[in-house]
Amino acid sequence: MTAAPIPGSPAQTEQAAPVTFAKALNRALADSMEQDPSVLMFGEDVGTLGGVFRITDGLTARFGEQRCFDTPLAESGIVGMAVGMAMNGMRPVVEMQFDAFAYPAFQQVVSHVAKMANRTRGSVRLPMVIRIPYAGGIGGVEHHCDSSEAYYVHTPGLTVLTPSTVADAYTMLRDAIASDDPIVFMEPKKLYFAKDLVDLDALAARWPEAAKQSIGRAVVAREGSDATLIAYGPSVAAALTAADIAAGEGRSLEVIDVRSLSPFDDETVCASVRKTGRAVVVAEAPGFASMAAEIVARVQERCFHSLAAPVRRVTGFDVPYPAPKLENFFLPGPDRILDAVDELQWEDAL
Repeated sequence: MTAAPIPGSPAQTEQAAPVTFAKALNRALADSMEQDPSVLMFGEDVGTLGGVFRITDGLTARFGEQRCFDTPLAESGIVGMAVGMAMNGMRPVVEMQFDAFAYPAFQQVVSHVAKMANRTRGSVRLPMVIRIPYAGGIGGVEHHCDSSEAYYVHTPGLTVLTPSTVADAYTMLRDAIASDDPIVFMEPKKLYFAKDLVDLDALAARWPEAAKQSIGRAVVAREGSDATLIAYGPSVAAALTAADIAAGEGRSLEVIDVRSLSPFDDETVCASVRKTGRAVVVAEAPGFASMAAEIVARVQERCFHSLAAPVRRVTGFDVPYPAPKLENFFLPGPDRILDAVDELQWEDAL
């Protein structure tokens, strides 16, 4: 699977080479640590091993054990230590080994990470990043394939980002580390070894002038006119595939990559829906009380008079994450997305 480059990115250049999503994240960490001595990386097995997905590979050898190091298996302690470091002038980046492994740290995230700036009237900021590999597509069981984004998005005081392309993996992580506020950085684990033609040197050279451009901003991943597919993170590729299939059938689907779950870019999303008059929201997480449900509500409220049909959702089912053999039935794929688009067309014809 190849992640699509964002519009305007220097992904297709003579100097570009196939780069994995994981390599882009690794380079973003290394460049941030090189540029700013206050940036450090820690978590379970992130040191010598380089993390279970090798995102931190080589950082300990390059920057030393004081700046990239292993911790005990204690997520609450990892995040709590990061809070203290961020309060005292450092920029910690921590890795939660898997999505569901982050839950023991939830009290720290909700009670301290999210509330510190408000509690101190802005006098104490927490420039820290919590990296969370999330969602499915790797044949893992429930403790390794949760879509936990709604918990964090529901918590005021947190910025929640999730890239879907190799170029965004680099740029958005740089943006997150540079932010003076806490970021929950959701990494779709099934994309770690997706490749794209990306010139990381060019991205690195232009990053300072484009800093923080991903926070609060969605992008149009594919232009279209008949309906809008709104997706994020691991679901963007499925939406783009559905749009490709639809094009062969004579339908033009626009694809919006949300990227920033909180703050949310209503302007870009609603501009697309007002243009097409139809929308389908695609997400891997179960649909009830979800990020997808919030997007539907926001679109319905802001675009009601432009809609030719009710906004549809295509999500995971409202069950715990299934065993690997059932994973493909659980995850939203192009067929389910196109079925939802067909329903929009049918309702419009009534």
